[in-house]
Amino acid sequence: MDFFDVVSIEEARGRLMKAFEDYQLAREEVLILKCTDRVLAEDIHSDIDVPEFNRSTVDGYAIRSKDSHGANESIPSLLTILGEVRMGEIPKYKVGPGEAVYVPTGGMIPEGADGMVMIEYTEKLDETSLMVYRSISFNENIILKGDDIKKGAIALRRGRRIGPEMVGVLAALGISKVKVYEKPKFYIISTGDEIIGLDEKLEMGKIRDINSYALHSLIMQLGGEVVGRTIVRDNYELLRSEAERAIDIADIVLISGGSSVGARDYTGRVIDSFDGKGVFVHGISIKPGMPTIIGEGRRKLIFGLPGHPVSSIIVFKAVVEQYIRQKMGIIDIMPRVKATMDFNFPSSPGKETYQTVKLKEIDGKFYATPSFGKSGMITLLSDSHGYIVIKSHEEGVYKGEDRDVFLL
Repeated sequence: MDFFDVVSIEEARGRLMKAFEDYQLAREEVLILKCTDRVLAEDIHSDIDVPEFNRSTVDGYAIRSKDSHGANESIPSLLTILGEVRMGEIPKYKVGPGEAVYVPTGGMIPEGADGMVMIEYTEKLDETSLMVYRSISFNENIILKGDDIKKGAIALRRGRRIGPEMVGVLAALGISKVKVYEKPKFYIISTGDEIIGLDEKLEMGKIRDINSYALHSLIMQLGGEVVGRTIVRDNYELLRSEAERAIDIADIVLISGGSSVGARDYTGRVIDSFDGKGVFVHGISIKPGMPTIIGEGRRKLIFGLPGHPVSSIIVFKAVVEQYIRQKMGIIDIMPRVKATMDFNFPSSPGKETYQTVKLKEIDGKFYATPSFGKSGMITLLSDSHGYIVIKSHEEGVYKGEDRDVFLL
């Protein structure tokens, strides 16, 4: 494919999903104590009601609610205390007219009662006599059987990223193991004669490998796993050899650099050298990140990301992350805030622009200012709080306009 066969980001995502429409991420079963931050790979149906019995939400007395109607501090209702319910026990009492049973928070509501009056609105005259100083409504201060989760209902949906609250739900359902998606395996290859590792001496004309470390962090944040990370010089045979090693052990190969026009850029040739579809996207109308390559070799997904750090990170979030989210059916909401632009900013015609911004809060309202800099400057991201997306048909953004800012 010729370079500058540029497609929209929607077209690029569409080609990517079509090329891998039959590809399914593997699943594994893990203990719920090890599932935090993993993505649920199946719907979880409840085989019980939660709670399994009517429970009190307060310390107080279970009564018939109509026995409290009209009660106040001047004219309390006088009820007979039958006894108390102990935690974890089935009540041995049945509440009738004019009767009350003490129930602690979380205790089972005895038969006949349809409301709980809080203990602070009562007073014991003796061991069997109770004055109630407040009227309660039907089922007040009670969680009914199945109020939390109904038997047979979907308690948790596939695609949810598991957090502590979801682990609590699994425990409530008695589920000790759950199926999650295996962590997608990534292999990162940084290319360029000028790239050196962190442990190498920095000499004039050389630059340290930024991209592989930034991408590694993005992959970890996404819930993936990096199974290899290396630097390869501008040499076709060396790059192909490393790519072959990568596709043997990884699901996705990221080749950072070598995606722009130039005699020494071999990424496209390497992808096309393997059995498969080869390169099917060679340029995306996105700013920054236009010189992006997407291809397939031996049923593995290979990305050629721009060499500039900001471009590489933006393309990862806009394309790679979106692909993984779709394959896992991830349904969590990307963190964002609504902010008012305090600066006019033009966009590049025909390109979807990802513009980094800085946020400031004034009187509880956020304002966003564009962060200016070139795509090779990593501080363009580190000094920013997030980014806005300017669609290809838009001319830019205007001062006073409200925009979603996706937080970094």
